[in-house]
Amino acid sequence: MRTLCASTLIGEVFVIGFAGLVAMKDPDLSMGTVWTVSGIAMFLCVALCGFVTRPGGVAFGWALQIALIASGFVVPTMFFLGAIFAALWWASVHYGRKIDEAKARFAAQADASAPEAA
Repeated sequence: MRTLCASTLIGEVFVIGFAGLVAMKDPDLSMGTVWTVSGIAMFLCVALCGFVTRPGGVAFGWALQIALIASGFVVPTMFFLGAIFAALWWASVHYGRKIDEAKARFAAQADASAPEAA
C-alpha cells in the first residue's frame, strides 16, 4: 500500500506546484500567500509518504484529497484534478491493501512449506 499511496502523493506534489503557478495570476492573491499555502500542501504530501501506513495516515490522506478538491474554488481546474487524484487515492488504498494481504498470504505459505532446519 505504501508504494501506491506514495506514488499518488508525489504526483499531487507536481499538480499542487502547477496549480500554484496558475493561482499566481489571480490579482486578489499575493505571491507569498499562494506559495505559502502551496508549499505547505506540497510538504504535507511528501511527509505523508512516510506516514501513510501509520494509524491515521490514510485518514489524513483523505483530508488532503478533500483540500485538493476544495482548491478548485481558487483554481477551477482543481475540481477535476482533485477528483481524479481522490479516485487514485482510493485505488491506491484499496488495491494496496489487497496487495499487502496477498504478500502476507504468500509469505505464510512459503514459511509453512519450507523444511524445518534441525
